[in-house]
Amino acid sequence: METYRRNAARRWALTLLYTAIAPVPLSSFAGEPTSNVGKNFLRSYAGVCLEGAIIALACIIFSVMATSPPAVDPNVSAVTAVWSYVGELIFNLLVLVGAVRMSDRIVKEILGL
Repeated sequence: METYRRNAARRWALTLLYTAIAPVPLSSFAGEPTSNVGKNFLRSYAGVCLEGAIIALACIIFSVMATSPPAVDPNVSAVTAVWSYVGELIFNLLVLVGAVRMSDRIVKEILGL
């Protein structure tokens, strides 16, 4: 859980940093030789924002999956039902952590960074 918090804090700080320094690279569009700096900045800024969107989407999907009632067979014992629920919850948590950890790789593949 600590790694998730560190990654979320890093992405939040990156978004704030990119937004704070945005006028400097965007001013490079004015000149022909420096216009590539502005294009690369916009591409990486879109990547950081897309990472945040992927993380938010993963959290929304996890909350929907976590609030749905588990499918438990009424003919099984209580212990089996509990272990089935715990297994399903652990699987959902692993999917959430995987999506958060892989969001930067997904964005790099999509945008070609």
